Amino acid sequence: MTENGDATPLVRVENVNKNFGALHVLKDINLTVYRGEVVVVIGPSGGGKSTLCRAINRLETIDSGTITFDGKPLPAEGKALARLRSDVGMVFQSFNLFAHKTILENVTLGPIKVRGISRDQAEKRGMELLERVGIATQASKYPAQLSGGQQQRTAIARALAMDPKMILFDEPTSALDPEMVQEVLDVMIGLARDGMTMVVVTHEMGFARRAAKRVVFMAEGQIVEENTPDDFFTNPRTDRAKDFLSKILTH
Repeated sequence: MTENGDATPLVRVENVNKNFGALHVLKDINLTVYRGEVVVVIGPSGGGKSTLCRAINRLETIDSGTITFDGKPLPAEGKALARLRSDVGMVFQSFNLFAHKTILENVTLGPIKVRGISRDQAEKRGMELLERVGIATQASKYPAQLSGGQQQRTAIARALAMDPKMILFDEPTSALDPEMVQEVLDVMIGLARDGMTMVVVTHEMGFARRAAKRVVFMAEGQIVEENTPDDFFTNPRTDRAKDFLSKILTH
């Protein structure tokens, strides 16, 4: 596994099951994510992708199995869980920005409150990150004054400001107008190139092809197959994946 960053596992998901009432949403899931790796999770809606993503930083609890992050089991609660969450960035479909705080304040809040960084230092770093995602000129505006694409880029800068070990993206472009999707994906492709460990749940197949080290295809609560993007898109091994690709790649 030498091509995977330094080839040490950052996340290990082992035999994980999750039920919502009678619905078995995760069925014996096994997945390892290596440092510096970009894993893109695709598949039909309702297949368990978002639940898996949210289980990795314990926004969803699991019913059985184990998840370890950076060699330690996921903490159940308290300070250890807060520490885990500060090491795992999360970018959601809805941007979840604080409406009454400026863009820069949204980005600096976590480092100041959680990491104990001085305001000056946090603002300097925050401006660098806003520059990196291409919206430094918007720093003093409020979320409502920005486009959806700009808000989502703010959310990515906010995740980066915590200096996380990895970032989870749960359908980060699905709430955006089509013309804004690419500006967000471009930022994510840049992060992938810089070696950020990422798990990305998305419907954007072009991104999966360009940025993924590995594609994980989920359906009906199971990982049906995983492979390199080239092999998955040109030569899927299962009928379920062939069927999925035939429906989406013809449109």
